[in-house]
Amino acid sequence: MQIGYKLASEAFGPQELIRQAVRAEQAGFDFVEMSDHYHPWLEVQGHSCFTWSALAAIAAKTSTLGLATGVTCPSVRYHPAIIAQAAATLALISDGRFTLGVGAGERLNEHVVGQGFPSVRGRHERLREALEIIRLLWQGGYQSYEGRHLQLEDARVWDLPETPPVIAVAASGRSSAATAAELGDGLFATEPKSSIVAHYREAGGQGPRYAEVPMAWASDEEQAVRAARETSRWAVTGWKVMSELPNPVNFDAATVWVEDQHIRQQFSVGPDPEPHLAKAQAYVEAGFDHVVLQNAGPDPDGFLDFCAGGFVDRVRALG
Repeated sequence: MQIGYKLASEAFGPQELIRQAVRAEQAGFDFVEMSDHYHPWLEVQGHSCFTWSALAAIAAKTSTLGLATGVTCPSVRYHPAIIAQAAATLALISDGRFTLGVGAGERLNEHVVGQGFPSVRGRHERLREALEIIRLLWQGGYQSYEGRHLQLEDARVWDLPETPPVIAVAASGRSSAATAAELGDGLFATEPKSSIVAHYREAGGQGPRYAEVPMAWASDEEQAVRAARETSRWAVTGWKVMSELPNPVNFDAATVWVEDQHIRQQFSVGPDPEPHLAKAQAYVEAGFDHVVLQNAGPDPDGFLDFCAGGFVDRVRALG
């Protein structure tokens, strides 16, 4: 069992994210996972730095902390050749501490390059092709690829680690879990559904299984709820909404109905460790062994102190 800390690139600037990562290593976390966005979910969040630059700086300022993208889309805003190169470089400068988390993407981030946003089927087809291209380039030498959606012409990644990074593929059902087993090295999910893990294993998947646990820590329970509603109410809309809306203003409009009760249903809240442990336990029981604590509370330092005070060890013991 490994415990991760979620770095919310939509909620904090790059210097603050780097500072939090250093503190997370000191607090006993095994790894950090960082979202890869072009836009924040909501206007109030106010940030969205370039994740790859921030992760490189974190690699230079830490020594044991694992690093992961959670997740990047390697098939629309980025071409997979660029992600293959970026991930190889980050694996080298982190001395093998990097995991490449990938997914099919959200319109929020991918539409910005002016190519539109594919259908569900189309973006999953593109993700498969992207993974094939990344694997091809990590073999070394000059490579070409002719897919239905993506092409590669006479390309080579020159700086490659001896061992390629682990690829964890985001999944929500049988088909995407099968892709994770076939073309990835691990699984990534956001829901405590044992069926996702079961589909992954049935398809032959044997790698690490990452999942994000939504929580909002604060010294006062009501303060935790207010903070989560202000900055993270987008999370209660569900994937059908989260993957399709194009801009923060749309998420602002789509979440005006969210009330405190909805936050309490989605997040564990407050200073008491027991609700947070119960929330994490659901993911452990579903079969995930890399549990990421995603704090929507207003005080990241208070949360990290809370984790350093024994909470990380208690979550790890759940495994």
